Amino acid sequence: MVCGGFFCTKNALSALNILYVLVSLLLIGVAAWGKSFGLVSSIRVVAGVIGVGVFLLLVAFVGLCGALKHNQVLLFFYMIILFVVFILQFSVSCACLAVNKDQQNHLLEIGWNKSNETQRDVEKTLNCCGFSYVDYNGSCAASCFNQKPHSCETCSNIIQQYAGDVLRFVGGIGLFFSFTEILGVWLAYRFRNLKDPHSNPGAFL
Repeated sequence: MVCGGFFCTKNALSALNILYVLVSLLLIGVAAWGKSFGLVSSIRVVAGVIGVGVFLLLVAFVGLCGALKHNQVLLFFYMIILFVVFILQFSVSCACLAVNKDQQNHLLEIGWNKSNETQRDVEKTLNCCGFSYVDYNGSCAASCFNQKPHSCETCSNIIQQYAGDVLRFVGGIGLFFSFTEILGVWLAYRFRNLKDPHSNPGAFL
């Protein structure tokens, strides 16, 4: 059967959702690995990444079941959820690609001030202290803080060297996956309106 028929669309939709399953398992695995090896101590960060992975896994499971069973209800809800995710992800990706340096610094400082655990993770990983200034009368997880003479840089200087590249990378990856989501919506819509050639000829779809 030529591509675009019932079975080709079914296989394409199934393959797309299998890809989403693999991505979701990767997210969950990376978050668990980072926590177990002490790379990330913030429970909120780990829980957030695992939450995204579980949500993607559930969406992929709904899409996969809908594709394999040609279930109209599952495919409908899959389309709605995936379209909402597409709008959100597309918006965030465009924002990541459009943000300037002043906005980057402001967003980084907001994120820095929200969690002491995240601060310690960043200080330990990047070997820096404080966001905009180093307080040698306070505490710091970086190894440079205990050295004499003090030679610690502020974390904002180091983070800003990579922030632009990271935002462009995240925005590009997000934009790529947003187009796979709109492809999933289109495939689900097309598949819902195709008749199974193995079904009863008198049955409705």
